[in-house]
Amino acid sequence: MGTVALSLATFMNVLDSSIANVSLPAIAGNLGVSPTQGTWVITSFGVSNAIAVPLTGWLTQRFGAVRLFTASVLMFVLASWMCGLASSLEMLIAFRVLQGLVAGPMIPLSQTLLLSSYPPAKAGMALAMWAMTTLVAPVTGPLLGGWITDNMSWPWIFYINIPVGLGAALVTWRIYARRETPTKKLPIDTVGLTLLVLWVGALQIMLDKGKELDWFESSQIVMLGLVALIGFAVFLVWELTQEHPVVDLRLFASRNFLFGVIALSVAYGLFFGNVVLLPMWLQQYMGYTASVAGMAVAPVGLLAILLSPLVGKNVNRVDARWLATVAFLGFALVMWMRSHFSTLVDFDTIMVPTILQGGAIAFFFIPLSAITLNGLTPDRIPSASGLSNFVRITAGAMGTSAVATIWDDRATLHHVHMAENVSRTNPGAMDGINALMSSGMSFDQAAAQISRMIDQQAFTRAADDVYLISSVLFLLLIPVVWLAKPKKSAAAVDAGGAH
Repeated sequence: MGTVALSLATFMNVLDSSIANVSLPAIAGNLGVSPTQGTWVITSFGVSNAIAVPLTGWLTQRFGAVRLFTASVLMFVLASWMCGLASSLEMLIAFRVLQGLVAGPMIPLSQTLLLSSYPPAKAGMALAMWAMTTLVAPVTGPLLGGWITDNMSWPWIFYINIPVGLGAALVTWRIYARRETPTKKLPIDTVGLTLLVLWVGALQIMLDKGKELDWFESSQIVMLGLVALIGFAVFLVWELTQEHPVVDLRLFASRNFLFGVIALSVAYGLFFGNVVLLPMWLQQYMGYTASVAGMAVAPVGLLAILLSPLVGKNVNRVDARWLATVAFLGFALVMWMRSHFSTLVDFDTIMVPTILQGGAIAFFFIPLSAITLNGLTPDRIPSASGLSNFVRITAGAMGTSAVATIWDDRATLHHVHMAENVSRTNPGAMDGINALMSSGMSFDQAAAQISRMIDQQAFTRAADDVYLISSVLFLLLIPVVWLAKPKKSAAAVDAGGAH
């Protein structure tokens, strides 16, 4: 029951970061704002959530893991209810900021509480259930969001959190209240906290608005970039010299934590960027509806659900680095298969790599979480979990921005190359235009139709380029995992078990 409650709370949290994406046109229309202004509904949640996640360790020591987790879930329910009731964009953004802030400790603490509930031999299985919710939720979000928006109304994407959150909070408190972690009254590192809010906020807004404002061509993006860079440098120096830092950066001194976090974050950034790309390409250039595009990405959960218990059972028997290697090889294969997509690709061909990707997901999260927490003392687990989740979430935002930008740039390049061949001196191009005109189109209509076809080809080739680059990067992550030296793959689990 505890595992289900913690996993449901995590699922609800991760779902909320992606469910609003497909509902944006409906939200913007209903509140009388432009879709561009509506994107702040997503940005505001991402920024506040990224700021709150690394504070988990400090807050846990101050208030206790169980109290903090239960309070986070209940406040998340309240914020969700207020989001649904919002009557203006300003109100909705304010409540989304609150929702993101209180959601911060939920994911790291669900991991901490799970690890504390199981004997070392069974903790891998618990992590398997937890990992499934974290990776399947971003895929389920757009599908569920689309269905709710089409069949009900957009406030219900927030209202569905209320029964789930109340149930998760009640079960968690009933089971874990007697196992509260020790607390101590720590001084508040106000300078560190201010610097964290400053540089993380600037970085997240820069990543979210970069493509829209044409990146460093915009003075606003340049300014945000400078604030993020200088703020991060000062934050780094300050936190490393404090006795009670708001974020324990000394965790990176642990070899396993350092290389585990690098591999986990870069891979998650690639994974999340590509999760966003596939439905965008299908809807914008392949004529798929939101629901059918959702169906094309939904089966990613099948193999993940089937194989995760198997990986969880064996994570303390097999070297976690081998399991992570299998994941990266799987992801590389999936991206390589997608790099061969053309405009003639059918639904079944799109589904095959999606289903295989579920297998890679099963081998991805659990072993890398085990490597990351390997060898840490129990009292450092909440801080380590919070910090690794923060880096992972930030990498996810970076991956999404990078993929969208590269896709656009490569499409422009392919469009230019293909458009060069459409001229009056090219017999093939003129034959195509004449054929369209003979079917009843004017010359301008025929030229517009050719331009649309070039667009479709350019964005398809650009997507193929992104998939190929991603495939190569997944292969390059394999040596990074092997730079870690876990004592044995259950060590992190043992630490959590002792906790």
